[in-house]
Amino acid sequence: MGLPGAGKTTLAVELTKLLGAVHFNADEIRKEINKDLKFSVEDRIEQARRMGLLCDIATRSRSFAVADFVCPIPETRAAFGDAFIVWVDRVQASRFEDTNKMFVPPDKFDVRVTAEGAPLYWANLIKNMLQPTFNSKAPTAFMLGRYQPFHDGHKNLILEALKRVGQVCIAIRDTKGTDEKNPFNLDEVEANIRIGMKGYEGKYTIIRVPNITNIFYGRDVGYKIEQIDLDKALQDISATKIRKELQIS
Repeated sequence: MGLPGAGKTTLAVELTKLLGAVHFNADEIRKEINKDLKFSVEDRIEQARRMGLLCDIATRSRSFAVADFVCPIPETRAAFGDAFIVWVDRVQASRFEDTNKMFVPPDKFDVRVTAEGAPLYWANLIKNMLQPTFNSKAPTAFMLGRYQPFHDGHKNLILEALKRVGQVCIAIRDTKGTDEKNPFNLDEVEANIRIGMKGYEGKYTIIRVPNITNIFYGRDVGYKIEQIDLDKALQDISATKIRKELQIS
């Protein structure tokens, strides 16, 4: 958000590429979808509401959505809804005097983009806030499983490991088709894990491994092997039951 001419669209385009996001530009939306809306306060609020709805629909598929528009007053921001807010504050006034008079600087934002720094610099900074980079040298918990399918029991085990260690390597065993309990291929398993772990990007990584059935270790190997005990309701989650509900043998 920010005044016209501040560089919102340029930044949004760079950020969209980095995040693999869906980009909603206000000018395009007004031209193609919201042709009925003008620039009164009421229409600006409705424009913001519709932009928020489009973003909500896009993020149902677990992708990022980037909305790029002025959003000039607290009422338009409330109509848009919850969001990670980037205030592009690179100009003091736009070419539209009515917008200049209306614009209220936000009192809450996640990033304030100033005149210093190229768009790609800011896009990378924002991307790293939204999607932190996994640190392969930091202490890491190792979770090995079939995840057929990935469910809340698995997720809570991983979250407990995150709490104890800080980050997790999730290893998916290649077991598709070995018996009736393994109907999903590696792509499907990984996609389900990423959906289930939405919001924890940068705190986990996923690797694909062979169908590991035995783990051996010698003395003083430098790591601990622990069992995590969850509450009974989580322990009782059954992958077999979930597969039946999905009508998979």
